[in-house]
Amino acid sequence: MSPIVGVGAVLVNGDGAVLLGNRIKAGESPTWCLPGGHLEPGESFAEAAIRETAEESGITAVGEARVFGVAHQLDHPRVYLTAGVQLTLTDRDAVPTLPEPEVFDRWIWADPLDLPAPLFPAADALLAGWLGRPAPVGWSTHAIRQP
Repeated sequence: MSPIVGVGAVLVNGDGAVLLGNRIKAGESPTWCLPGGHLEPGESFAEAAIRETAEESGITAVGEARVFGVAHQLDHPRVYLTAGVQLTLTDRDAVPTLPEPEVFDRWIWADPLDLPAPLFPAADALLAGWLGRPAPVGWSTHAIRQP
């Protein structure tokens, strides 16, 4: 089986809160999730994070995109790698919408030190890495240092 490569976008507003969507995808238990998804051919992690954020939350007012780490799921028979990308919000008043109501029923700005539960597993791993915490059980996180 080919590896699955994706991205999770950590979009931070002016108050330091991160954007999380309540994921209600059919066949899955509801979880809180970062905007994100699979990489398209020829797409960089940053481009994928910006595209997925727009597709899932309707927010297009983003500037700088910085890859901060990679999460690797260890407890699945298939290889799942997810890159974490921090996005800078360029419009302080940007409001998420619901372009994919079959996947997300609402978006919230959450304090990163008081996150809702349960988190989608890849989002949990990426946020742990972003916050400098140990990876959840079944995951490995790897920080990417910027020059």
